[in-house]
Amino acid sequence: MIPNETVSVTPCTREFLSTHHHRMLIDGRWVDGSSGETLAVLNPATETVLATVPAGSAADVDAAVQAARRAFVSPAWAKMKPDQRQRLLLRLADLVEAHARTLAEIESLDNGKPAAVAEAVDVALAASYFRYMAGWATKIEGSTLDVSIPFAPQAEFVGYTRREPVGVVGAIVAWNFPLLLAAWKIAPALATGCTVVLKPAEQTPLSALYLARLIQEAGFPDGVVNVVTGDGPSVGAPLTRHPGVNKLTFTGSTDIGKLIGKAAMDNMTRVTLELGGKSPVIVLEDCDPGVAAAGAAQAIYFNQGQVCCAGSRLYAHRKIFDRVVADLADHANALTIGHGLDPANQLGPLVSQEQMERVCGYIDIGRQQGGEIVAGGKRAADIGYFVQPTVIAGVDQKARVVQEEIFGPVVVAMPYDDLDQVAAWANDTPYGLGASIWSNDLARVHRLIPKIHAGTVWVNCHNMLDPALPFGGYKQSGFGREMGRAALDGFLEQKSVLIAV
Repeated sequence: MIPNETVSVTPCTREFLSTHHHRMLIDGRWVDGSSGETLAVLNPATETVLATVPAGSAADVDAAVQAARRAFVSPAWAKMKPDQRQRLLLRLADLVEAHARTLAEIESLDNGKPAAVAEAVDVALAASYFRYMAGWATKIEGSTLDVSIPFAPQAEFVGYTRREPVGVVGAIVAWNFPLLLAAWKIAPALATGCTVVLKPAEQTPLSALYLARLIQEAGFPDGVVNVVTGDGPSVGAPLTRHPGVNKLTFTGSTDIGKLIGKAAMDNMTRVTLELGGKSPVIVLEDCDPGVAAAGAAQAIYFNQGQVCCAGSRLYAHRKIFDRVVADLADHANALTIGHGLDPANQLGPLVSQEQMERVCGYIDIGRQQGGEIVAGGKRAADIGYFVQPTVIAGVDQKARVVQEEIFGPVVVAMPYDDLDQVAAWANDTPYGLGASIWSNDLARVHRLIPKIHAGTVWVNCHNMLDPALPFGGYKQSGFGREMGRAALDGFLEQKSVLIAV
């Protein structure tokens, strides 16, 4: 049965959800799992069942990997010219854009985020990224080299390098940006000529299945992209271990990323890991407190704080700390919370009961460790996984809420006295994904940037992404890069060729 809220959605969304049980895509066919078992997909705003999907197994993973391997060597894909791959990706981008509202509504119902945000950010960035990577399909190149063989000084040689697709890509994505993260994995894989087995998060598989429809409509050959639904132990782990997978790309928690990295080494599988974060927001004393507070609110409350690079630690100079925190609390208290299909709402629910309980548990830990709850601090509704946007002050740098990733709408605020101190504190976690600096004193900003151990440093903004800018982390935030020219490296092998002439 379609939940009542879908009366306000587009006909395409209503048609998609009217198929209460969705199948997964393997080798161009929509199939049930080999076990016949299913998983329920919940709407986190209402705690009702949206749909069911197959509970995949190792056998389904094997079938998908075999399909991807056949597609990788098939003439329809292996012999396809780069400009043809480019056209297919551009066609897919156009289809994503044409179905933007439907994708946004599916994402909102499945993940909880406001549909307006999903359309403006998730879907728009996905379409933009497919277009960006389409352009790279025709620009993958090697180089020619003048070689000097010291033990054959009289011989003549021609040397050059080739860049070749790595093969079958196993892509595992998180539940916070289901569509966008799928695009981040699929686009560079297809641009380079690889094939894909995608495992969406079990909490949020629906937009990936809708995207698979669009991939078929765009005209990609069967087996080039496969989508296997299921949980981590039943699908993610077999995909990680499968000897037929040449490259793994994962976005998710650091703990799971470490397991995937270890498993990948058993088969010497290439791997890219985009993992957790505990990103600092650093406010210098010259910054307008109101501007800083608005920026800090956007940094932490965007997507309900379920962002790997969310600005979850606020360091404001002691001279303006109280004002910044007070203004931030006002921003938090003013946010409207509710169902993501209501355009009046700015924050939706967290993705699941498990995540809601985790976030509320961390808020309690903050209280227990001496923190002052300046705003929020509890569940926001009896139905749905809503949590109030929360500000915690008065905690020590070593407190768990400062050191550990909460992944929810919770920011901890601390004053500092000088740049060296704040740089040391900013780097004093296991993570290094993102950071932002808020100041108009560019001389001091430029002195601070090299001291911050993070893959991205924003200045006077936060959570701003562009397809051309590489994204990834230092330390336990992972390795390898998504987006930009750098993303292609993880999907290409480099071959050296030397010819005696």
